Amino acid sequence: MVSDAEWKRIRGRLRFGQVLTGTVVKVPRPGAIGVFVDVGLGVGGFVDVLLLPLAPEHWPTEGTVTAFEVWWADERWQLRLKPVDPAYLREDFADYAARWRPGWSAEVGQPVEPAPGAADG
Repeated sequence: MVSDAEWKRIRGRLRFGQVLTGTVVKVPRPGAIGVFVDVGLGVGGFVDVLLLPLAPEHWPTEGTVTAFEVWWADERWQLRLKPVDPAYLREDFADYAARWRPGWSAEVGQPVEPAPGAADG
């Protein structure tokens, strides 16, 4: 476990879209929740079911080592990830992102940790 200060420090080094290599460590309910990923930062990583293929048999399995992009990180001690490999990404990701996160392409490369005095995202 990390402290709030350590999590803030970790977040301060991360950028949206930053690619991290991770190992899938748990797939608790294939098709229902998502997958937990260890990216070696001392906090858990998670890929939400909404970013994974509709068919759970196409999800990465426990032990899979692959690349993930930083999708979100807020005050909770968890890094939200997006698979880089299209085989592990929802088939209609472009449409999904356009609808639910239309500014994603502009966010890529931006710091995850808000600037001092900015609202926490």
